[in-house]
Amino acid sequence: MSSDFSPRHAIVTASDSGIGAATAIALAEAGLDVGITWHSDEAGANRTADAVRARGGRAVVTRFDATDLENAASVIEALADELGGVDVFVNNAGGGSGGPLLDLDLAGWRQDIGLNLDGAFIGMQAAARRMIAADRGGRIIAITSVHEHQPRVGSAAYVAAKHGLGGLVKTMAQELGASGITVNAVAPGEIATPMNDMESEDAEETHRPGIPLGRPGKAEEIAAVVAFLASPAASYVTGASWAVDGGMLQMGPQAGSHLVSDDWREG
Repeated sequence: MSSDFSPRHAIVTASDSGIGAATAIALAEAGLDVGITWHSDEAGANRTADAVRARGGRAVVTRFDATDLENAASVIEALADELGGVDVFVNNAGGGSGGPLLDLDLAGWRQDIGLNLDGAFIGMQAAARRMIAADRGGRIIAITSVHEHQPRVGSAAYVAAKHGLGGLVKTMAQELGASGITVNAVAPGEIATPMNDMESEDAEETHRPGIPLGRPGKAEEIAAVVAFLASPAASYVTGASWAVDGGMLQMGPQAGSHLVSDDWREG
């Protein structure tokens, strides 16, 4: 794939707030029109759309439920139709309920796997099919988590799904490379978003001694990496997982040997 790739249309799932909203805005600043999806916060999606339009981009808003496995692909198809295509697809929809492994029932397990892995597969596959049909190359970027790489007590289904999504990214990169489509993951650490009961401005005021950079990240810091991976400059990057975590993943042995209680076992 050469650096001649010139994206015009992007879809960012779950772009009503947080990382998704920041990503949609970053892509608009790069000159792209953006398809924005929401699941429960339509007003937030419309705010993102207004921000995209304020930057000169066209915005299309639709509801998307990544767990509605029968209809998820058709929603992405319709959104691509309305946009005029999809050159960049960012799978941002995700989340997890958590709880001890021994208390996790099959319905809870399936809910987290369905949202974080099954729904991601359907959306990414639908986008890939459109990109191949258009024969212009493309960028597929999955927002995973540091838990794509490292586990967390009390999050078995979420961790399993994110590990699986990381494997899906790598396999898609192998299969789609010949069509000029790159596939990468961005793995955030703790990010100051509404999901974590914070806003970006809270990041600088929140101390995290276990993170080398000493604070949570900002949604805009994730979006900047996504925007790079979506750009012509990232033409030779595929099958990679970019940890954007302030150095959190580097702390395993250091943190493990310095814990002073067993509190971590409770999640």
